[in-house]
Amino acid sequence: MGSGQFAPCFEKVLLGAKVGEKRSAVLSPKDAFGEHKPELIQWVGMDVLLTNTDEVPEFAPGDMIEFNAPSGAQYAGVLQSINEEGAWFDFNHPLAGKQLSFEAEIIAIL
Repeated sequence: MGSGQFAPCFEKVLLGAKVGEKRSAVLSPKDAFGEHKPELIQWVGMDVLLTNTDEVPEFAPGDMIEFNAPSGAQYAGVLQSINEEGAWFDFNHPLAGKQLSFEAEIIAIL
């Protein structure tokens, strides 16, 4: 915790917990990874898709593909469908739009 390995929505629930303490939470999409945004489902031409790969890959629906933004940042999308001209990708976080529930037990504090 505190190193960026947990999403902030999880860390918020765990802050202040003591060793041996158990906590659980149900998080709405708004409090977790946000609502699913239809505008983040986008068409990517095959030329762009192939530019982002090191070799000629085989793509299948459900694959998560990383892309490089012109700024140098990376972002990922889940392949929805593909043909010889390009593919539809969902660039929402995979947990966007979902209610999440989790349980944690603090076993040590370093």
